[in-house]
Amino acid sequence: YCVEFRTESLLPHCALERRPYARWMQYLREGHTVCVACQPPAMSAGTQRCSGDGHNAHGDKILHWEAVGNSQCQGTWKKIRQLEHCSCPLVHSFIFT
Repeated sequence: YCVEFRTESLLPHCALERRPYARWMQYLREGHTVCVACQPPAMSAGTQRCSGDGHNAHGDKILHWEAVGNSQCQGTWKKIRQLEHCSCPLVHSFIFT
């Protein structure tokens, strides 16, 4: 499944990322909608859910995120909706880890 979030805030360290495999962090923007996929490697065996997917979060609950590989690239987002059938666009799409 996938979850759409609206990025509320992010630290300036994301825009400073220059390593080739992590340049995607430069494209994060406040107010943008991102689509995050929950795939089997990140799923909890017991719940079949990904940690941090905002399962019980609705409306104005602010959730925190951190980019893998750069702990200084982090911020907050709000859950918009969960999609049982993923249709994430090629840009602004991420994977829970």
